[in-house]
Amino acid sequence: MTNDLTLQPAHVQLRALDRREISSRELLDLHLDRIGGSTINAVVTRDDDAARQAAHAADERRAHGEKAGVLEGLPLTVKDSFETAGLRTTCGAEDLRDHVPELDADAVARLRDQGAVIMGKTNTPAYCQDLHTDNALFGPTLNPHDPARTVGGSSGGPAAAVAAHLTPADLGSDLAGSLRLPAHYCGVYGLRPTHGLVPARGHIPRPPGWLTSSDMVTPGPLARHPRDLDLLLAALTTPASSENSPWRLELPTPSKSIDQLRVATWAEDASCPVDQTTAEALATVEKALSETGTVVRHTTGPVHFGDSMRLFEQLLHATTTATASDEAAREELAAARELRHDDTSPRAAFLRHRTQTHRTWLRANEERARLQASWQRFFTEHDVLITPAAPTAAIPAGSRTLTVDSQERSFFDQTTWANLTSHVGLPSLVVPVTTTAGGLPVGVQVVGPAYADRLLLALADKLALLVGPSKAAVLS
Repeated sequence: MTNDLTLQPAHVQLRALDRREISSRELLDLHLDRIGGSTINAVVTRDDDAARQAAHAADERRAHGEKAGVLEGLPLTVKDSFETAGLRTTCGAEDLRDHVPELDADAVARLRDQGAVIMGKTNTPAYCQDLHTDNALFGPTLNPHDPARTVGGSSGGPAAAVAAHLTPADLGSDLAGSLRLPAHYCGVYGLRPTHGLVPARGHIPRPPGWLTSSDMVTPGPLARHPRDLDLLLAALTTPASSENSPWRLELPTPSKSIDQLRVATWAEDASCPVDQTTAEALATVEKALSETGTVVRHTTGPVHFGDSMRLFEQLLHATTTATASDEAAREELAAARELRHDDTSPRAAFLRHRTQTHRTWLRANEERARLQASWQRFFTEHDVLITPAAPTAAIPAGSRTLTVDSQERSFFDQTTWANLTSHVGLPSLVVPVTTTAGGLPVGVQVVGPAYADRLLLALADKLALLVGPSKAAVLS
């Protein structure tokens, strides 16, 4: 059994640890061996000695009938955008090649406090700023299903490492779909939790040492099974002992059985067309749920697609200005002042959003609150919403274009469906469903009301039994 454990999901590995079928140290070494033999360049920094010490400590606790938490002794990797005490954290950026933090990011500290054994860091584009995972420090991460295809970004290293069984789970992050897109492209489960549940302090960008973060970035787990995400969510929402927190969070568990859910599907929108395989994946999910007695209704969405995306882009560009240098900020302001009033180009919109006044941002934030209210009203009549995860399966590695059924679209349309929820903070989960004729994964996105994270995971657990991608071979 031990030889096969790296192929099993995290909850099965934890069960083997609890039953003393394998030690944490042995399980760690199995994963380190896989990482050492991997060709996909997903894990870019290892921490073998410290991980072995942590695994040994977990084994000692278990031998004395003690457990640190729900992840006791489980080897994990984390995205290289999260600061890790004593372990290089570069966020894929050359100017951080020698950055060794003194403190863990809050999310990492919570994982360690729950017994996780952090064995390494996974690749990301420089400063998490691309939809491909490639950088000058470490090079590209390859898609385990097809090395000629992208893993997406910016949590491409985490998604690829999970898909290739180098790690049972990983900690990624999502600002603009950058956890969910790689999950979709690599065929794993990826959860962007309700915004605010998991602290983002210690995530780069912002710069090392900052206490604040973006008003949209959300740490979240990636894994090969929904039950694994549930375990990591429990760990990530439990304050570490170092936080000295007076509160404890208890997310609600589903009050309905899956066949009693009111499910809506938003399968298409002219603002962001999807290809035939993606449409068929949604139809497969709808059919499978309907056959269990679940009521599934089509919808044109709780919000106007184009208006939502316009607001998302405005808020996105605003939050990314926080770390711009004074010189760059002055240059952008001067360029914005030179714009013609009737200039509606993408560059003009970018500059206006980057240099908007506080009053303008406050009004945009009010619009966001109204958008959140529209979603809230929608979820009084529906329990969950299922949408495409992305318009297509993984595009060619390095490509800067997106083609949907022979029609060229904006490169950034890859994350447009995901970004319907990025600025309103709703829990959003990518669920692998099927594969293309060439073996590339295709998933769907499941969205719920705020704090309904466990409802989404329960539905995904049911879908894992009803539908799922074929067991295509993956590279390691």
